[in-house]
Amino acid sequence: MNYRDYLQKYIYVIITPIIKVMIKLGFTPNLVTTFGFIGNIIASGFFIMASDKTLPDQGTSLIGWGGALLLFAGLFDMIDGRLARLGNMESKFGALWDSTLDRYSELFSLFGIVVYFLGTEHLWAGVVTFLALVGSIMVSYIRARAEGLKIDCKVGLMQRPERVVVTALCTIITGLTGNIWWTIGGMILIAVLANITAFWRVSYCYNVLKDQ
Repeated sequence: MNYRDYLQKYIYVIITPIIKVMIKLGFTPNLVTTFGFIGNIIASGFFIMASDKTLPDQGTSLIGWGGALLLFAGLFDMIDGRLARLGNMESKFGALWDSTLDRYSELFSLFGIVVYFLGTEHLWAGVVTFLALVGSIMVSYIRARAEGLKIDCKVGLMQRPERVVVTALCTIITGLTGNIWWTIGGMILIAVLANITAFWRVSYCYNVLKDQ
């Protein structure tokens, strides 16, 4: 069992009572997935508003609030799957809806950070964030393509949970300290490790197919 499994196990202990209440209230996994997506859209809005030059003293604060929303929305990504299993509401469409909104959520949240950087003297950081976005999407795409080839491809250092946590924590710290370099550092980390993970997965699939 790796560190993600341990962490997931303890988080489930915390959220399972909440999920049982949600089941009684009639919440569905698709509805919870949609709530998480809306949270990411709002977070992206905070990042974009932070680029407003008329709010110079509130820019990093807005980034921090955006990060907090990302972290909160990330909980919905764990709740929907657990809700589906405990409530016996698993479906093929639910899996498709979850994967689709996950991709949209990541695109919108990183797009918001790109917009922020393009309006600052750290223009290059916007390019780095775009590379982080490309790597993030390719990590998910390669896994989906591999599954189409009957390959279980989950290898790599920077999968979606890690990307969400890095983005959220770095932007929250930026909001608390007023130091944008925390967010820049997070984007550099994701840009490097996500793209390494993408090619790592390509290499893994190549070896699996070669053995076959």
